[in-house]
Amino acid sequence: MEPKRCNGREAVLVDGCRIPFLRSGSSYRDLTSYDLGRLALKALLDRTQVDPGKVERVILGTVITRIATSNVARESALAAGFPPHVPAYTVTLACISANVAITNGVDLISTGQADIVVAGGTESMSDIPICYRKPVRRKLLEAQRYRGPMDFLEFPKGIGLKDLLPEVPSISEFSTGRVMGEDCDRLAARLDVSREDQDKYALRSHLAAARATAEGLLGGEIEPVRVPPDFQTVSADNGFRADTSLEKLAGLKPAFVKKYGTVTAGNSSFLTDGAAATLLMAEDVALALGYRPKARIRAYAYSAQDPGEELLLGPAYATPRALDAAGIGLSDIDVFEFHEAFAGQVLANLRCLASDSFAREKLGRAEKVGDVPLEKLNTLGGSLSLGHPFGATGARLVITAANRLIREDGTFALVAACAAGAMGSAIILERWRDQ
Repeated sequence: MEPKRCNGREAVLVDGCRIPFLRSGSSYRDLTSYDLGRLALKALLDRTQVDPGKVERVILGTVITRIATSNVARESALAAGFPPHVPAYTVTLACISANVAITNGVDLISTGQADIVVAGGTESMSDIPICYRKPVRRKLLEAQRYRGPMDFLEFPKGIGLKDLLPEVPSISEFSTGRVMGEDCDRLAARLDVSREDQDKYALRSHLAAARATAEGLLGGEIEPVRVPPDFQTVSADNGFRADTSLEKLAGLKPAFVKKYGTVTAGNSSFLTDGAAATLLMAEDVALALGYRPKARIRAYAYSAQDPGEELLLGPAYATPRALDAAGIGLSDIDVFEFHEAFAGQVLANLRCLASDSFAREKLGRAEKVGDVPLEKLNTLGGSLSLGHPFGATGARLVITAANRLIREDGTFALVAACAAGAMGSAIILERWRDQ
């Protein structure tokens, strides 16, 4: 099955990069998602030397929005050097926001609406907006209509002491009231994913990230940045634990279901600040401008499931749809990059993809989608170790997958991720080769 094209136009990934992903509260603690987005976009412009005036859209994903920069893509783009005539907009779909930004760009190119698109994502978990409670918010809005000092005597009326406490945003699912870690515990129990298996997978992720960093394998995607206000250079991720061990991971207490849970801080992704950006072009335009693309965006798919029972199974549902759209099977995939929200979530999705009963009962297929070889999965680490800035992770996955295809001499890569709201995404990349 050939991918859908418009007048023969095909979207290609020319290049991409990210700034280092850092644990929240560390070197990016004084920056906002706007600052991080600006740094990533500027790094992409410097790396690719694309004329920013010829870019027809800038699209960034983000999850936690600041009112002052609600369209963070536009503000970051202007600050990074894109001229005012370049439209920019922000998208949000939880942890797959950057995936949406990239596939939006693909659609613009394939339908002939754009030749060059920059897409990615940004997130600061160090700068979460904290609100007053509703009675105080209501009073503050009313206060804008006050005309004299005596009017302010009305302000305290109807406000209790507890109303003055700040309202910290919850990371729980709106539809279920549960936090994602609780759902991972439920999923792991249902599919019999053991604590030991989760810890072993987490250890694998951390050691892989440490090895990739030490060997310079992530240098092809990370651009060092000078971080204000002191402008110290940051050149590497700081979340992976090179010194961890199974013994250390086994000693951690459950983080969500306190008595019987198997999900811990050690086998979960951590709060992260970061940003990433990709340069997408129509293939003919890229070649005319002298670029050698890294990959074609062969196909993509999104899924949505029941938030009550299948919150984290997005990859198991979206993957077969993307494979079918690309006209290939799971066995054709050379490089796998899966988002690691939790070790238990990754292992559960792998089990579902390898299950005949899941295929029959949930996918309407006669047999399993296939087995994912661990030696081809997240070989440079993943969200458990490199970090997970919500709005940017999808772009990191795509960039890493494209670079791995070239380094490992592969043909097809699968990028898959789950997201809050029981959503899922899968993107198929095909290594670009001279015809």
